[in-house]
Amino acid sequence: MKNEKWIIICRAAGMINAQIIRGRLQTDGIPVRLQYEAIGVISYSLTVDGLGEVRIFVPESDAAKAKGVLAQEFTDSDLTWEG
Repeated sequence: MKNEKWIIICRAAGMINAQIIRGRLQTDGIPVRLQYEAIGVISYSLTVDGLGEVRIFVPESDAAKAKGVLAQEFTDSDLTWEG
């Protein structure tokens, strides 16, 4: 995997959203790299003309799996709640 090409699979508005996406992908065993344009301490979710946008990269061989993971949707009935 050292020489494998990494590709962008999505973009997130801010580092908090990117961290959520990264956690979801890593839970499924997919390596993730984040790249962003910092805008200082103004906001973790503010984007202005691409500033604050986080690009999410995965190895090319994992791209299809990653897109499938991110396409999954869940409802409350899909989740087990402990009470």
